[in-house]
Amino acid sequence: MIHHIPNVLSKEQVQYFRNEMDKIEWVNGKVTAGTLSATVKRNQQLPEDHPLTHHLSNIILEALGTHPLFLSAAIPLDIIPPLFNRYENQESFGLHVDNSIRRIRGTNERLRTDLSCTLFLSEPEEYEGGDLVVEDTYGYHEVKLPAGDMILYPSTSLHEVTAITSGCRIASFFWVQSMVRDDAERHMLFNLDQTVQNLRMQLGDNHSEVIKLTNLYHNLMRKWAEL
Repeated sequence: MIHHIPNVLSKEQVQYFRNEMDKIEWVNGKVTAGTLSATVKRNQQLPEDHPLTHHLSNIILEALGTHPLFLSAAIPLDIIPPLFNRYENQESFGLHVDNSIRRIRGTNERLRTDLSCTLFLSEPEEYEGGDLVVEDTYGYHEVKLPAGDMILYPSTSLHEVTAITSGCRIASFFWVQSMVRDDAERHMLFNLDQTVQNLRMQLGDNHSEVIKLTNLYHNLMRKWAEL
C-alpha cells in the first residue's frame, strides 16, 4: 500500500535544509547503490558521513517519531537514518528494487527494508520530470509531492525516478523495518487503527465499540508483530 504522509517538515524547516545543503559539496549517488541499481543510478548525494547529513537526518527522525499517520501506516521497529539526493541536468534513477537488507552507517547493525520513503524537499513547480514512479499490482503511480510531504511504499515495489528535464529535485530517502513485515497485514492494521481513531472522535474513548475494536487491534499486533 502506498501512503502520502503530509507535513513531515514545515516549510520553514524545508528552507533551512535547503540553505544548509547549499553550503557543502554533493557526491556521486552511486556510493549507496547496489550492484544492479548502480548501473541505472545517475544523481548526487550529500556525503553519508558529513555532520550536516547526520544533523538533518536527526531532524527528520524526530519529526517522524511524533507523526501519527506515519506511525499508524509504518508501525516502525527501526528506521535507517535518512540520506539526501539531488537530481538535475537529465539525471535519473532507472527501474530498480531496493536492497532487502541494509546496514546502518557506522555500525554492524543490519535492518530488513520493509518500507521505502521519499521526503520531498523541492516544490513540484521547481522542476520538470523527476517523477517518482512506483509499480504495484494496480499499475504505475507517478508521485510528485509538495516540499515537506513524504511518500511511503513497500520496498518490494519496482520504482524509478524519471529524468529531470529542467530545474532541480532535492529529496531525502530512507527505509523502515516495520514490526509487521507483511504488507497486507500492515495495511489491515492501518485501516483498523484509522477506524478506531475516527470512532473515538465520534463516540468517545469509553464507548464499548471503541474498546472492542482497540482490543482487536492489539490482539492482531500480538499475533503479527516481530520485535
